[in-house]
Amino acid sequence: MTELELEAENKAIAQEYKELLRISYQTLSDEDKKIIRKAFDVAVDAHKDQRRKSGEAYIFHPIAVAKIVARDIGLGATSIAAALMHDVVEDTDITVQDIEKMFNPKIAQLVEGLTKIAKVKTEQEISVQAENFRKMLLTLNDDVRVILIKIADRLHNMQTMESMADYKQAKIASETLYIYAPLAHRLGLYNIKTQLEDLGLKYTEPEVYNDIVSKIKETKEEQDAYIKTISEVLSKSLTDEGIEFTMKGRPKSIYSIRRKMKAQGVTFDEVYDKFALRIIYKSNQHDEKFLAWKIYSIVTDHYRPSPSRLRDWISSPKSTGYEALHITVMGPKGRWVEIQVRSERMDEVAEKGYAAHYKYKNGASEEHGLEIWLNQLKEALENSASNAVDFVEDFKLNLYSKEIYVFTPKGEIKSLPKGATTLDFAFSIHSEIGVKTRGTKVNGKLVPLNYELNSGDQVEIITSANQKPTSQWLDYVTTSRAKTKIKNVLNENTKKIAEEGKELLERKLRHLKITLNENTINELVNFFKLQTSLDLFYRTGIGAIENQQLKDYAAQKSNTLVNFFKKTIKRSPSTASDQIQKNEISKKYDLLVFGTEQDKLDYKLSTCCNPIPGDDVFGFVTINEGIKVHRKNCPNAISMRSNYAYRVIPAKWIDSSQEEFKAVLKITGMDVLGLTNELTKVISNQMNVNIQSISLNSEAGIFNGQVAVVVQNNTILKKLIENIKKVDGIDKVTRVYNN
Repeated sequence: MTELELEAENKAIAQEYKELLRISYQTLSDEDKKIIRKAFDVAVDAHKDQRRKSGEAYIFHPIAVAKIVARDIGLGATSIAAALMHDVVEDTDITVQDIEKMFNPKIAQLVEGLTKIAKVKTEQEISVQAENFRKMLLTLNDDVRVILIKIADRLHNMQTMESMADYKQAKIASETLYIYAPLAHRLGLYNIKTQLEDLGLKYTEPEVYNDIVSKIKETKEEQDAYIKTISEVLSKSLTDEGIEFTMKGRPKSIYSIRRKMKAQGVTFDEVYDKFALRIIYKSNQHDEKFLAWKIYSIVTDHYRPSPSRLRDWISSPKSTGYEALHITVMGPKGRWVEIQVRSERMDEVAEKGYAAHYKYKNGASEEHGLEIWLNQLKEALENSASNAVDFVEDFKLNLYSKEIYVFTPKGEIKSLPKGATTLDFAFSIHSEIGVKTRGTKVNGKLVPLNYELNSGDQVEIITSANQKPTSQWLDYVTTSRAKTKIKNVLNENTKKIAEEGKELLERKLRHLKITLNENTINELVNFFKLQTSLDLFYRTGIGAIENQQLKDYAAQKSNTLVNFFKKTIKRSPSTASDQIQKNEISKKYDLLVFGTEQDKLDYKLSTCCNPIPGDDVFGFVTINEGIKVHRKNCPNAISMRSNYAYRVIPAKWIDSSQEEFKAVLKITGMDVLGLTNELTKVISNQMNVNIQSISLNSEAGIFNGQVAVVVQNNTILKKLIENIKKVDGIDKVTRVYNN
């Protein structure tokens, strides 16, 4: 570089620094400015020889990140300093300890949180990206600011990705849509969320993005004129009422237009609320609510509202702290327009999220939704034994979900993610209540545990001291808090039963003159075609392993001569045992089922990760080849899940011998006294049969009934039908195939 260019660059750096101080959302004291200056000097020195892909001095990146942290997220000096130095430890010899000496433990802790994982074990089991996410999410425990700075860093990287290779752009953009945009949403940073989503779309689906951008440009003039007509009408009425306000039109984000087009299968022109009008009014905190509804009545004097699309987040704010009134009205030319009403304070909270909330909090005792969420998250993180990819998947469940508001029997309001069930509600009150839930009532009526709640429901939980969760409960809940808790309890129960099973097995084997040692355990696991010793003890504990089977094992064991010959037949040891291992698993988990309903569908095993029976897998709906099955830790999994989440279907291997099938029986006969009683007795007494539903009616002496039962196989069903036919008064029992 020439002297002149260098001088110009240094001037530009100094200019950026000045601007950083000027745009800070929080008022900086002299002490603050000293800290920021010092951090700036450390960063300039650390990055002096580095350039970015685009050729500009690297230092512009940390300054840009610090600017986003200062202006858009609204954090103070500690965070601004940490943002300036966020790449220092990674790129130079300076350590976290050095930073602690130069500044203070807090700044050092933030910088450490911002430094990526040094070296992750590169086993196939670990997705480095998921591990990075996991590490980052764990810092939410200590200090949410780490994540906020990380989001700012990601935003600037997304804004300056032009000169990167295509595949890198796609990867970074997928991650952004996969985790950073949802995080920004959850932390109340709506502005940043929108930018991240739009940029994410720009690099993952450039054609779609450019197409929407050009269409927005084409219709811009017409839209501006349309919004202008509405705002002129409303401005006059609001001014007449003496309300102080500003009004701005806001086009819907490119990403949300794309999402609507996809979800509703419509074209760009058919997306109806492509623009919103925002009314931001001046008010003290006391009159905020009153004024919001006054503005509502002025708006609805002019335009007819859609009653089903009124969103009142002023009476019950979102758990991100977001407050506003959203009214969708029918504007001129029969077009829907969304009007957002918020006070200046609400607007600030919506734009800055976390930081603004604390500015206005002033020791208010009411706990902020974000804090409640962070505490729940903390609990989930501490209990999480799952691998990183599962962990991130679970975590994501609770990021983007829309919220519903339900009431306790005493009338307290609780917010839950949309799609939550009554069992989720029980766990959200307290995990001890969740675990002991026996039944649930919604609005006074008894409902199943997997009943999906709606806003405004009043929910009551009925508990029982001897109730225990079953593995089916995992299908009844959607929140990761409930899932984690249920998994923990199930694991404890399994271990308890397995411990008792082990003692029982030891006693039974003693009778057969066999000692229970490592060798015996391995032989038994193979003999019963199980996977682990835990399976063996657990099955003994629940009585699934019978004495006769153990006798068969003993007989086979004593026949050592046969074993001796088997062993002497030459075969390469590794492949043989591998083969056995593979066969054991395939025999045990030989059937692949999809979705929560566990449907059997046609599929192909993908070649990129070659899943085998027993692996953790998911289905991916391809365009030409139907469903392809991938391992959960397949190298393509994260990108598939980031970009094409809508094509991923849950899948798991199950043991077909453990499978249950539903069959519907039609029963006719003469209506004899006590017939119903007799009938249910016969069905329930039949081993391995559960009644799923039963409907019986009699008319003029003729009896008609339909019973849905769950059986393990056809033999049991045939036996059941025979037994029902023997009941006095029954004429015909037939199986119905299309229920």
